[in-house]
Amino acid sequence: MASASLQFRYPLEQQEPKLGPGGSTRGASVREFPASVGLAGVSMRLAPGGMRELHWHANAAEWAYVLTGYCRTTILHPDGTTYLDDFGPGDSWYFPKGYGHSIQGVGPGECHFILIFDNGDFSEDHTFSITDFIAHVPPAVAAQSLGLSLAEVARLPKQEVYFAQGQVPNDQSLIGATRPIAELTSRHRYPLAAQQPRRAPGGGTQRVVTAAEFPISTTITGSLLEIEPGALRELHWHPNADEWQYYISGTAEMTVFLAQGQAVTEQFAAGDVGYVPMGAGHYIKNTGSEVCRLLLGFNSGHYEAIDLSRWLASNPPALLMGNFGIDAELAAKLPATERFIVPPATQLVP
Repeated sequence: MASASLQFRYPLEQQEPKLGPGGSTRGASVREFPASVGLAGVSMRLAPGGMRELHWHANAAEWAYVLTGYCRTTILHPDGTTYLDDFGPGDSWYFPKGYGHSIQGVGPGECHFILIFDNGDFSEDHTFSITDFIAHVPPAVAAQSLGLSLAEVARLPKQEVYFAQGQVPNDQSLIGATRPIAELTSRHRYPLAAQQPRRAPGGGTQRVVTAAEFPISTTITGSLLEIEPGALRELHWHPNADEWQYYISGTAEMTVFLAQGQAVTEQFAAGDVGYVPMGAGHYIKNTGSEVCRLLLGFNSGHYEAIDLSRWLASNPPALLMGNFGIDAELAAKLPATERFIVPPATQLVP
């Protein structure tokens, strides 16, 4: 279990970005955010035509959610199958560990997306890029492997490119790919924002995409949570996964309960990242005057949550009376059904 001395908030968007031609990135792994041992995240932006070069991740799968703008991805599977997909606001993707892929902004404006990785020790700065790979083998080997001359290999980059500024893609320029009307859902694309949400009247909404809805996403579940002003995502925990949070808008408060009297309370604003260890009790309360929107990532393809209200409601009243040392009248006031996202209390009675 994590220590109460840890911080469970990291101001991601306040950090200095890594900049390159056509792109920028900010990352939060366990090195920058020590509490985040099970998941890591990146905030990335691509200009029209800007690309995150062909690369792969050896130690983590990648799940993404597009906040603004549009981008295109390519990916190669080990069986030789290739996929090309277009993404817009509210869409998510998943790339298994070790699969070579690229991402390119397609305009008209900047594309901003959040990447979540199922390994807290992941770093976007230590991925395997195609230019870095070719530049660090003997030139004769590169020439033989690629079918080029030594002079032609000498024209290739001498170090990792990472970000590159290219042409905005158009379908006529694509070799070996046809672009009919894009599917709503494809092997690597799931339109999370288009999903019908679970609604809590007066409290908010939740959208969740697991491996059941998005079969390739075997190691990460994504969720989009909206909490109305003053409302509360009730006391709960996740028995099978750590939780990584990106606050899209609004402000919130969260307490992470770590057992044996240890708890840490944090205040969040847009651009912050939060983290909850597997099994740790917590809540999220909207402390502002606008809807609080946040993106959640869990390092399991299956979503599990135990809400305190449902747990209490599942136990006999006599057991609750004995557990809390209360009478039947007070026990009868404890939740009899799951509350999930609780609307703001109009009045708290002392």
